[in-house]
Amino acid sequence: MAYVYLIMAAVFAIDGVVRLNNGEDSLISFLFAGVAVFMFFFRKSSHKKYHNRQPKN
Repeated sequence: MAYVYLIMAAVFAIDGVVRLNNGEDSLISFLFAGVAVFMFFFRKSSHKKYHNRQPKN
C-alpha cells in the first residue's frame, strides 16, 4: 500500500515538469511530490516498527 505514494510522487513530478515547461507555476506539484516521497519512507519505517513489536507465536 505504501507504494501508492511513490506512484503519486511520480505523477506530481511529471506534472511539475510539464507545468515548468509551459511557464506555469510548478512549485505546488513539486511540493506534493516531495511530501509523497516523505510519506512513503515514513509509512514504510512505521510499518516495520509496528511489525517488529508484534509478539511472535
